[in-house]
Amino acid sequence: MTPDDLQALVDLPMPFGKYKGRAIADLPGHYLAWFSRQGFPPGRLGHLLALMHELDHNDLRALLQPLRPPVMAERARTAGSGHSKAAE
Repeated sequence: MTPDDLQALVDLPMPFGKYKGRAIADLPGHYLAWFSRQGFPPGRLGHLLALMHELDHNDLRALLQPLRPPVMAERARTAGSGHSKAAE
């Protein structure tokens, strides 16, 4: 794992599938676990998906927050809470 790998998790979109276009860092845990069971794709994408699975499985997603642009960090922070600033 390198700092470039961590930055790629927040910058690179998933290139295919149900979550196409979503940042790898924002893929749901059950989708990452499915890849873990079925086998990660070859190459860099597989490496990044495996890394994200490890971060998710070990509850370390918060490590990626400082790498996100400010707007995306706020969206990611509030996405799982069911709370948004608009509701205030």
